[in-house]
Amino acid sequence: MSYEELAAVFLTPSTPAPPSPALPTTRARRLRDAIEPIATIGWWSRAATEQFTALGLDFFGGYVWGRAAALGPDVDAGVVVSAFGVFEPTLLTSVLDGARSAASHEAVLAGREAGATDGLRAVVASTTDIDIELVESAGARLRAALDGVDGTARPLFSALRSLPIGADPHAALWRAAEMYREHRGDGNLAASVAAGLDPVEMNVLTELWLGYPIGEYSATRGFGPERIQQAVDAIEASGWVSGGVITESGRAARTAIEAATDLSQHAIIEAIGDGFDDLVGDLETIGAAVVDAQVAPADPRKRAAG
Repeated sequence: MSYEELAAVFLTPSTPAPPSPALPTTRARRLRDAIEPIATIGWWSRAATEQFTALGLDFFGGYVWGRAAALGPDVDAGVVVSAFGVFEPTLLTSVLDGARSAASHEAVLAGREAGATDGLRAVVASTTDIDIELVESAGARLRAALDGVDGTARPLFSALRSLPIGADPHAALWRAAEMYREHRGDGNLAASVAAGLDPVEMNVLTELWLGYPIGEYSATRGFGPERIQQAVDAIEASGWVSGGVITESGRAARTAIEAATDLSQHAIIEAIGDGFDDLVGDLETIGAAVVDAQVAPADPRKRAAG
């Protein structure tokens, strides 16, 4: 798939636009939604795609090996499956093995950083609403909060935090944003497992919570119709889905998972302190510019799902 084809499917607004999901307005969720476009520019931007293409990787190979590389050059595929949590294991293993044979650990980490940095720099240069001082300040404030929190049971977050990062403010902000994203992802997986959900059930409950029809989001994680239907049947048995629609108790269950995820990030929110609203406002400005530049998914449900 060329970048133009990718952009046409995921990054170009559709008509009519899908409805925006009703999301919680907690501080942790607000921060998550503000940084999501910034964090994901490391695979959605044209600059990132060009870096991966030069390494012999397609979009999904760059995404998988790019995220997994933080865990080390020889990380076992089973560890990556566990850490990512919501992808079909055979597919993820195959893509990781193919990408790792095409590009070295050092090359994919360097390419990922260069693509994200160039992608974010291009967005900032395209608008008069953001200057380099704002980028530098937002990155420094977010990173300061992240550096002091405990990394227990946070494999992807802790792996990213251990990596060196260049002095470029765009690179520093992107890394801090993806660190927060992985911290929340680690927490959300733990909360979902504690609620008794397997990986496909996590996907199905989330897609219904956000307003997707059954299977539209889950299928992008490599799961086939039969496996998705098994998950639907299991959730229906719990009373959380009925007739393909999330029930009141299902919505309450997913909201409880969201609340547990928020709670798992309490230390970060506390570390940001009194400047929280100002930081979120700055990150929302930058994130909105990324969306407007069409280097983040146009579908608000996709951005909300991660």
